[in-house]
Amino acid sequence: MYKANRFSSFIVKTALSISLVGIHLETGAKEGMWLPPTLKSRENDMKNMGLQIPVEQLYNENGTGLNNAVVLFGKGCTGEIISSKGLLLTNHHCGYGTVQGLSSKEKDYFANGFWAKKTEEELPCPGLTVTFIRKMENVSDKILTGLDDTLNENQRNTIVQTRIKNLEKGFKYATGMDASIKTYYNGNQYWVILSETFRDIRLVGFPPNGIGSFGGDTDNWMWPRHTGDFSMFRVYAGKDNKPADYSKDNKPYQTKQFFTINVSGYKEGDFTMVYGFPGTTMEYISSYQLNQIYSILDPIRIEARTARLGAWTKNMQASRDVFLKYTSKRASIANGWKKWQGEVRGLRINNVVQKKQDYEMQFQGLAVSDNTLPYADDLLANIAAKSASVNDVLKAEEYIKEAVLGIELLQQTATLDKMLQTMRSGITDALLRDSLMKIAKSANAFYKNYDATTDKNVFAALMPLYMNNRSKFIPEAFRNQYGEQGADYNLWAAYVFKSLATSDATLTAFANTATKADTNIVKGDPAWQLYNGISQLRKEKITPYINKYNADMAYLNRLYMNGQMKLDKSKMYYPDANLTLRLTYGQVAGIDPDGAAGYSFQTNVDEAVAKHNADVEEFNVPAKLRSLQQEKNYGSWAVNKTVPVAFIANNHTSGGNSGSPVLNARGELIGTNFDRIWEGTMSDLYFDPKLCRNISLDIRYTLFIVEKFGDAGWLLKEMNIVK
Repeated sequence: MYKANRFSSFIVKTALSISLVGIHLETGAKEGMWLPPTLKSRENDMKNMGLQIPVEQLYNENGTGLNNAVVLFGKGCTGEIISSKGLLLTNHHCGYGTVQGLSSKEKDYFANGFWAKKTEEELPCPGLTVTFIRKMENVSDKILTGLDDTLNENQRNTIVQTRIKNLEKGFKYATGMDASIKTYYNGNQYWVILSETFRDIRLVGFPPNGIGSFGGDTDNWMWPRHTGDFSMFRVYAGKDNKPADYSKDNKPYQTKQFFTINVSGYKEGDFTMVYGFPGTTMEYISSYQLNQIYSILDPIRIEARTARLGAWTKNMQASRDVFLKYTSKRASIANGWKKWQGEVRGLRINNVVQKKQDYEMQFQGLAVSDNTLPYADDLLANIAAKSASVNDVLKAEEYIKEAVLGIELLQQTATLDKMLQTMRSGITDALLRDSLMKIAKSANAFYKNYDATTDKNVFAALMPLYMNNRSKFIPEAFRNQYGEQGADYNLWAAYVFKSLATSDATLTAFANTATKADTNIVKGDPAWQLYNGISQLRKEKITPYINKYNADMAYLNRLYMNGQMKLDKSKMYYPDANLTLRLTYGQVAGIDPDGAAGYSFQTNVDEAVAKHNADVEEFNVPAKLRSLQQEKNYGSWAVNKTVPVAFIANNHTSGGNSGSPVLNARGELIGTNFDRIWEGTMSDLYFDPKLCRNISLDIRYTLFIVEKFGDAGWLLKEMNIVK
C-alpha cells in the first residue's frame, strides 16, 4: 500500500489539486444526479448550456414545481403526468409485469396491445402504486448534531435511527404526508422526503411487443434503437382528490402540475434534462471494491445468467404458454445480464481500476499532510484489508444467488420449509390442515407463471457452475445427491424435480392430507434437502461474514466519502443514486464509440420497419404499423417523410430512470428515457462523457402510435401539445 511521506506531501497535494481540477472541468457539465432543492447551485452552468427557465420552475417549496409531475412508478421506475386528469406516461418495460398479471391466452396484451377507448375501459392494476414527491428538506443538522465522525458505527446507527424515527413522525404529523428520511453521501448527509402515494392506478394504453419491446434482448443496451418503449396509465383518487384504495367511484386525479408536450423536435447540441429516480450508483468507492465488481461479481453474474437465459429461451420459443409465463421474468434477468457485460467492457477500456488507484495514491498524500482528519492516514489500508478478507465469501455467495437460487424450484421450496416449521410448531392436527392449506394457497401466484420442465433444464445448466467453482462452500447434501445420481446433472435434475414443491397440485395435495407425523416426508424431499443445505450454509458460514463486512465497510466508506469531500474542495459533489428524485442535464449528442461510423443521434420508423422479420419474435413488426409506414400515413407526426423514434443525449442516468421525462430547455416534454448505450453502462461506477449516452423515445413517435396505431386519439385531446 502506497503511503506518502511528509516531505513529499506538498508536491502530492499540489499535483492532486491540478489533476482533479482538470477532471472536473472535463466532466462537470454533464456528470451528476442532482437533488432538486440544490439546483440553484447549478443554475449558472445549466443556463450556460442552454436552460431557458428559472430552476424554481423545476422545483420549489410552493407546490408549483415540475417535481409534482414526476412520479415513482411502482417500486423501481419513473413516470410523468401528461394531463390534468392524471394521465401517466412511462416505459413499456416498466408496465410489463403489471400487464402480465392482466394478460391471459384469451387477452394477450403482449401480442395485441391494449388501448382503452374511454376512461370506463381503463383496467385496474392491483398492487401498483404511484408516488409524488412534494418536498425535500436537508435535515442533516437534526440527525448528525453532536456525533463525531469516528463514533462507533453501531452506536452511531442507534442514535441516528432513533432521531430519524422521531423526526419522521413529526413531519408526518405536521404535514399529513408520508415522511421518509434518506441518507446521502454514505451517511454524511440526510434529507426528509415528503410524498403522497396513490393506490388506484389503471392501464390506459400498451403497445404490443412488436413495438414496445421491439429489438428485445438483441438491441437491449444498444444504439441505434427503434423501440417504442412506452405505456400509459392513469392515476385515480378518492372524492377528495387524495390517495384512496381502488373503488369504481374513484375519479381521475386532478392536478395543476403536468408536463406540456413539445413536438417541435431537437437538434444535436440542444440542452436536455432527465427528471427521475435513478436507482443505484457507486461513483466514489475505492479501487478495492470496484475490483470486486469487475473481477468477481460481474463475471459470475454473466456466466450464470447466460446459462439460465439459454434454457429459458429454448422452451419459450417452443411454447407460447411458456413464453407468456416467462417473458417478463426473462426481460428482467436479461436486462442485468447484458448491462454487466457492457459494464465490464467499459471499466476495462477506461482502465478505471488503475484510475482509482492513481486517485488513491494522491488522496493518501493529502491525508498524510492534513492534520484535520486524523482518521484518514490508514483509511485506504483498512479498506484494502477488509476487502481482501471477504473475497472468497463474496464469490461463494454470488454463485449461490445466481446459480443455485437461479433455479426457481429451490427458491419456492421455502414454502415447503414453512410447512415443515408449522408441522413442528406443536399445532394440533385439527388446526394443522387449515394452516398448511393457507401456506399452499399463498404460493398460487408463483405457479401461475412457472413451468417445471423449463426449470428442470435450468437446473441442469446452472448446477455445474456452482459445483465446479472450486469453492469450499458447498453443502454435503449437494455432494451426496450429485454422487448418488452418478455425477450426471440431467439425472440429478430429474431426481430433484420429483419434489412436492414442483407443482401447485402436489403441494396442495400434501397440505390437504398431512399430519404432524409427516415431517419425514418433507425432510426426505430432494428439493427441500438442497434448500435446507444451502440455507444452513449461508446462515452459518456466509451471511455473518458478509454482514460484518458490510457493517465495517459502511463505516470506512462514510469516512472515505467524508475525506474526499473535505480534502478535495474543487468539486461539487452529487450524492450517489438511491432511488430518490434527481435531475441530470446534458445535450443531445450522437456517438461513434468505435471510431467514425456515421452514427446519428436519432432513428426513425422507416429504419424500424426495415428490420422487420416475421420469423424472429423480437423483430416482428405488427402488420398495421408496416401498413402505416408503407402508406406514409403519419398524420401530423411526419418529419422529413418519416417519424422520429429515438434519440440519444449525454445525460447521466441509471436504473430507475426508466420512464423518466426528458425535457427541453423550457422544461417541456420531448421524450421518455428508456435505456443507456452498452458502451457506457459503467456509468453507475464511472462516468465518461465521451462514451456515456442515455437513450430516449421521441414523444412524437409515442403520439403517432397512440393516435394512428392504437386509434386512441381521444387521449391527445387532454394533453397540452405545443410547437
